[in-house]
Amino acid sequence: MTSLHCPSALLPDGWFHNVRLEIDYDGTIISVESGAAEFGAERAAGPVVPGMPNLHSHSFQRALAGRTERAGPGSDDFWTWREVMYKFVDRVDPDALRAVTAWLYADMLKAGYTSVGEFHYLHHGPEGESYDDPAEMSHQIVAAAKAAGIGLTHLPVLYAYGGFGEEPPNPSQRRFVCDPDLLMRIVDSIALSTADDTQFAIGIAPHSLRAASDDMLDAAISTFSKSHAEAPIHIHVAEQLSEVEDCVLHTGLRPVAWALDNLEISERWCLIHATHLAGSEISRLANSGAVVGICPTTEANLGDGIFPARSFLDAGGSFGIGSDSHITIDPAEELRLLEYAQRLLYRHRYMLTTDTQPSVGAALYTGALKGGTQALARPIGEIAVGKRADLVVLDEANIMLTEFEGDAILDAWVFASHANFVKDVMVGGQWVVQDGRHQDEEAITDAAREALSRTLT
Repeated sequence: MTSLHCPSALLPDGWFHNVRLEIDYDGTIISVESGAAEFGAERAAGPVVPGMPNLHSHSFQRALAGRTERAGPGSDDFWTWREVMYKFVDRVDPDALRAVTAWLYADMLKAGYTSVGEFHYLHHGPEGESYDDPAEMSHQIVAAAKAAGIGLTHLPVLYAYGGFGEEPPNPSQRRFVCDPDLLMRIVDSIALSTADDTQFAIGIAPHSLRAASDDMLDAAISTFSKSHAEAPIHIHVAEQLSEVEDCVLHTGLRPVAWALDNLEISERWCLIHATHLAGSEISRLANSGAVVGICPTTEANLGDGIFPARSFLDAGGSFGIGSDSHITIDPAEELRLLEYAQRLLYRHRYMLTTDTQPSVGAALYTGALKGGTQALARPIGEIAVGKRADLVVLDEANIMLTEFEGDAILDAWVFASHANFVKDVMVGGQWVVQDGRHQDEEAITDAAREALSRTLT
């Protein structure tokens, strides 16, 4: 058992001083006491907050960060970026995927993310051939998460078509193709291999409405739900305007409206992006209980658009954040850009506060904690009895925290965090980052460097 004494900590009811945590051998918090003496407990080196869930990741895309910023002829948008991504995909073998993913996950931990939802569609070999184990690439993701020490909700992707109207996948998508039967083989293999490990959970991810037929969606969701009735389901939706237009052309409905009418959207669902919403969709989606997974740095990088966060929150909606294509690995930057986009849109300050929470940083951080925890379906997101000990210790020596207490700490982290505030990170009761360095930083970085050299040349 581990005892940790926190000079201050963000608990479900707010900030408290001198918080003593008792953590069981399996990484579960079994006691929380405020106003407590140290009594020989290890002392946290600064304010302690729950680790942030990163609810949307395509791990292999980290290798492309900074490599897609050269303009080509004509107009550049999500679709031209996608073609660059597709050209890289063919070079990623299992070893490279594991190495790059472990590197990414270690960087997530150093930034304050302690769990991740991996939206995984890289299933097959370079020519679309099946591996001997159809879950081979998914097992590499699990191995990378174990190597880095991050919590994982693995989300194998259903991906059958190249566009609406059951358009055949193009050759660049051959590594992604997956029908409901194969999807369940992957799910069953990962669920079995991680069954006794509290660091892992399983879900599924229909890629998008354009990549699966109605019948396939029904088959995958119903089959999965028979054995995983409350497990999460994630889907990309309404990310680009052309996707919305194609959906209207083929179905007569906008994508979110179609999903709400046909997919029994509920609390177990996470709709990724949902950037382009009509007014009625906003209220209906908020009332469904589903989480919207907002990825501000990726959405900005690809020129997707701005999610109507103020209207969605006013309607009672829930959100979480993801780093998606991993242009940036920083929860503070995702939250900052989420708020700033609304300020630019409405030309006002303090856009995403609530009636009970005037601190912008605290409203953003606690909102993303709640939505991200729901989306990843693991006992995380709070410093409370029965939750995983996924903790982020901020550096009390950072000059930007001088004389800050309580919610003002989160304001400083989100809005003045050009240097990383994170000092130490614990996941499941184990320190994985100390003094800003990952426990296996050198080995993970060396393996990733070798993999990048192979795949990018």
